[in-house]
Amino acid sequence: MVNMKNILNFLCVFISVFVFSQTKSVKKTAVKSTVKGTVKKVPAEPKINPDLVVINKDLPVLIPKKKDGKFGYVNQKGKFIISPEYHIAVFFYEDCNLLNSPNEKVRKFGTKDYATVEKDLISYRIDQKGKRVYEFKDKDLGQCKFEPYKQQLFQAYVSNGFYGIIEKSKFVNAADYRQYQIYPQYQYLYIMEGDDTADPMIVASNNDRFGVIDVNNKVIIPFEYSNIKRNFSWKLGKMFEVTKDGTNYYYIDADNKTY
Repeated sequence: MVNMKNILNFLCVFISVFVFSQTKSVKKTAVKSTVKGTVKKVPAEPKINPDLVVINKDLPVLIPKKKDGKFGYVNQKGKFIISPEYHIAVFFYEDCNLLNSPNEKVRKFGTKDYATVEKDLISYRIDQKGKRVYEFKDKDLGQCKFEPYKQQLFQAYVSNGFYGIIEKSKFVNAADYRQYQIYPQYQYLYIMEGDDTADPMIVASNNDRFGVIDVNNKVIIPFEYSNIKRNFSWKLGKMFEVTKDGTNYYYIDADNKTY
């Protein structure tokens, strides 16, 4: 009887130990099987400046504008984003001298994300928030690498004191009016620098007023201005720099909208 009691006690102890060891084993296995996942950091999306609205995709988001004798930048709604404080302000565009600078650290300031301004005879590059990020130094200026010149298809032609347009490769006989792209009829014509040589914008003068036409003699900008500057505003910003009083210049787009 005693032996039977001892055997039962032994079995109870054995079962308890077995169960306890199994429990520990399960717990250890559960811990080991847990795989720590690697949390990948998703790069934050760049914040979009709500002031840099895009109404016309062909135009710059920031446009130079003069107020009280100084230049700043307005958005496409005409709101000043960069306060007018500069003597000179040009479009946000590449600066090839900085892009090819011997100083690698300043090359980024030559990209189209920055614009050149001048204040107190000192030239800077500013970002789209108006912060001056670089002051020009002669030692930083590299040599520009110019692309091959795009040969213009059309050129101005003067006959009897009037200006017209010809296509150079086809023009042979000045007496044949059919060879003129635009028969001479204007006081003045100037073909603006641009990327589209087949359809350039042409500054024209008629009855002492300036406007813009295309190669088919279609009026793009009405003849209502006392002057339109023949500069790179069309090439850089798809805009024209105009004045009605000969003093105050401002920009307009190809729809004659003022900025």
